[in-house]
Amino acid sequence: MTTNNRMELTAPIEALKALKEPCEVELITDSSYVAEGINTWLKGWIKKGFAKVKNPDLWKAYVEAARQHKVTARWVKGHAGNAENERCDQIAKEEAAVWKDKKVGLF
Repeated sequence: MTTNNRMELTAPIEALKALKEPCEVELITDSSYVAEGINTWLKGWIKKGFAKVKNPDLWKAYVEAARQHKVTARWVKGHAGNAENERCDQIAKEEAAVWKDKKVGLF
């Protein structure tokens, strides 16, 4: 049981945690929530201690995972023919089906 925004934010957190050394990262996402959060809102949220922010636990985890990297986010329209985005969507649906079959709650 989770939300799409939690899953959209979990993906870059896990990707950043997998990096072995500091990197410049261009995160390409079809989630305006994630892209705007990273590029626009995050500094203000940090200053306010994440007060009144949805998913503060994940945003704090994102800050920690991104700490040693230079991350920018680029939004792409979902379901619009972007090959990489379409592939990610396919993988996400396949994995969601596996977890649903196992009846395992992630969050």
